[in-house]
Amino acid sequence: MGVAVVGRDSLTERAAMMRESLQKSQTITDNVVTILGSFDHRLSVLETAMRPTQIRTHSIRKAHENIDRTLKSAEVILAKFDLSRQLIQLYDPQDPSILSRIPILITLVCKKSFKSCDVVINNANVLLAKAISKLEDEFRQLLLSYSKPVEPDRLFDCLPNSLRPSPESPGHHGDSGGRNPSNNHSEHQKSISENAVYTPPALIPPRILPLLHDLAQQMVQAGHDQQLLKIYRDTRSSVLEESLRKLGVEKLSKEDVQKMAWEVLEAKIGNWIHFMRIAVKLLYAGERIVCDQIFESFDSLRDQCFGEVTASSVSVLLSFGDAIAKSKRSPEKLFVLLDMYEIMRELHSEIELIFKGKACGEIRESAFGLTKRLAQTAQETFGDFEEAVEKDATKTAVLDGTVHPLTSYVINYVKFLFDYQSTLKQLFLEFENKDGTGPQLASVTMRIMQALQTNLDGKSKQYKDPALTHLFLMNNIHYMVRSVRRSEAKDLLGDDWVQRHRRIVQQHANQYKRNAWQKILQCLTIQGLSSSGGGSSVGGDGGNSSGVSRALVKDRFKTFNIQFEELHQKQSQWTVPDSELRESLRLAVAEVLLPAYRSFVKRFGPLVESGKNPQKYIKYAVDDLERMLGEFFEGKNVNEPRR
Repeated sequence: MGVAVVGRDSLTERAAMMRESLQKSQTITDNVVTILGSFDHRLSVLETAMRPTQIRTHSIRKAHENIDRTLKSAEVILAKFDLSRQLIQLYDPQDPSILSRIPILITLVCKKSFKSCDVVINNANVLLAKAISKLEDEFRQLLLSYSKPVEPDRLFDCLPNSLRPSPESPGHHGDSGGRNPSNNHSEHQKSISENAVYTPPALIPPRILPLLHDLAQQMVQAGHDQQLLKIYRDTRSSVLEESLRKLGVEKLSKEDVQKMAWEVLEAKIGNWIHFMRIAVKLLYAGERIVCDQIFESFDSLRDQCFGEVTASSVSVLLSFGDAIAKSKRSPEKLFVLLDMYEIMRELHSEIELIFKGKACGEIRESAFGLTKRLAQTAQETFGDFEEAVEKDATKTAVLDGTVHPLTSYVINYVKFLFDYQSTLKQLFLEFENKDGTGPQLASVTMRIMQALQTNLDGKSKQYKDPALTHLFLMNNIHYMVRSVRRSEAKDLLGDDWVQRHRRIVQQHANQYKRNAWQKILQCLTIQGLSSSGGGSSVGGDGGNSSGVSRALVKDRFKTFNIQFEELHQKQSQWTVPDSELRESLRLAVAEVLLPAYRSFVKRFGPLVESGKNPQKYIKYAVDDLERMLGEFFEGKNVNEPRR
């Protein structure tokens, strides 16, 4: 019961409290309503006051939207201007990366959300074509500006001192004058020319080559290598040809060569040898340096450019050599053929090095083919010479029995051959048989000498006087022996050859004495002087002339005088050109004649002197004969007075 009362009281208290709270809440609500009513009035007033501001704010927002749209449009326009600026920069001809940047730019253009990227690409391709055209023009102009013909004096300055022509030399400026290869060739000179150092001239300034290389590289990367090749070939080949023309190189046909007098042709061959050395070692070597640097890393294009640049000028040089190799053979051409063969052999390694690569293969083959043709022609000319010597049928009369022109010609020819020993050995190797046999210089030289002897034997038969026949052979073979002994031919032919032919000389000298003096010496013998009648014979105390006919003795003296005078008149017109041989032959005659004459005069002179006019028969003292013998073999004219 009590618990219930407590609960009711508690509820009553809570209800009272709630009522009190509600009253307070109502009061607060009324107050808030009053306040809000006040706010509503104020807001109405504020809204009225804010309306102009709202209108201005809306206008500003619209303006901002317009500004945003304008900025977006401006961005597109500026992007176009930016591309234009980059294109302008790209078109700078001094910028070597011009072509490589165009594809990047095309990609950039296409990313800018243009409506038609194809249009941009087409425009860029047009620009690319213009850029390449400009690039070609720049390469052509730069190459042309620095490609000048090389003056001859500048080329001569690049030669070793031993090969530089003197200012007064005939061939200094490339005229027809030149060295005579036959007269100025030597193994020593050959060694100098082969081992000398050559300095190729700078055909284009070194500082320009990197610029040309960069331009060439851009053209190749753009796929315009053929245009590049044409520009380089047209520019450099004409300059190269002009350099050679200034040097003196002429374009001569085979017909031109065949019509030339030998003296003119020989001079031109000498110049050609000089031109070949300068062209290969200086001009073509210099052109190869230029080509290698401009077309570095483009091997096939590099070799093709070099081959096409040099093809025309090389053809001019080789065609002259080919015309000589194919011209009519003659002995005098052998030495110039050997000179030409030598220079081609000397240049062989350089031609292989300079004209390397497949593109230059035809030039290499042409050069090496000329070398072979020169060797073949020289070898055939050598064979022709041997045959010509043996069959020489010239009617040149050597009336005085001196050295025949053929002998001196052949000997000089053989002596010149020894200036070409190494060349001839190389030449003979090219024609060696598979079994290792073939022509050798020693055997060929011996055959030539034997051919000469055979021909001289035939020519000696033209003489009616056997004594002159042997004098002629003695003179000519002695000339051969003496020339061999004084030259390198001695080492080649050997001492046996020399000794054998010296004996032949002596044999002909002996045969001369026998044929010329045997008859006159018979006049000085006692044989046939005995008299069968007593009236014409004279006896002496000593018995030296006992039973000898004075008339026969007089006749002997008279015959001797006539024969000696005939011999003197005739043989003083004969010639022994070698002074040593001449004196030894006179001495050999005097050693036989003078003692016999002295003995005859001593024995039979008194028999004549005791008669009338002894001087009519004993016309000459021994000293007179000795003096007159000293006039023999001098080659005097018939009307030339005695000494």
